[in-house]
Amino acid sequence: MKGNESMNPDWFDFSGYLKLFWQFTWAQWILFSLVSNIFLYIFSIGLYQFIEKTCRKDLLQDRNHPVTRSDFYLSILTVICNSLVMLLGAFLWKNNWITIDLQPSVISVFLETIALILLMDLLMYFFHYAAHLPFVYKVLHGKHHEHVSTNFLSLFVLHPFETIGFGLMILVLLMSYDFSIISIAIYLTINLIWGTIGHLNREFFPASFDRFFVGTTRFHNQHHLNESKNFGFYTSIWDRLFGTYQ
Repeated sequence: MKGNESMNPDWFDFSGYLKLFWQFTWAQWILFSLVSNIFLYIFSIGLYQFIEKTCRKDLLQDRNHPVTRSDFYLSILTVICNSLVMLLGAFLWKNNWITIDLQPSVISVFLETIALILLMDLLMYFFHYAAHLPFVYKVLHGKHHEHVSTNFLSLFVLHPFETIGFGLMILVLLMSYDFSIISIAIYLTINLIWGTIGHLNREFFPASFDRFFVGTTRFHNQHHLNESKNFGFYTSIWDRLFGTYQ
């Protein structure tokens, strides 16, 4: 944190909450990170099921990928890995490797959120592309692509190194600039919702969104069908730029 500065009075004051988290013991941090990530896991599954039951658009695949016991166990391991990343983030914050802007403006929050989305999309493009190199794919990423069609666990069916690698990219960005807690929270919320929607087996976005470089459900579904295309996550910008767009 940046000393005891208070936030702009027009904003909700998060400084008290940050002070509370600063005083957490490591046992409290472990419990908080586990409970938070279990909640996000359940929220993602619930959102997926809700959209599946209410969305009237045609299926992208004939049927959803079957839910297996091994996928369930791997998804729980992903939750644990995400909790470890959160603990590492808390450690970096408490040791001043990560600092939080306590006086953000509306404009700065908006710009920071856009920056996080675009920068993470670029980093994830290269990370995802590297995951498809033959040796890496066989060891790390192949399990995720067993889901040619998808289900409510597909987002979490990842090798632990993939999950931790994604988390480390976020932490590197947070160490490089003093983002506000609001920007970080908005980005992480978008990330979870986007990942859930991206792994639906029904198109969620209007077809016109393709023209706005949005990484739609169909965009990511095409990647599961053709693994050499569409490596982006939030947008199709980098795939269009580097010639991997379909």
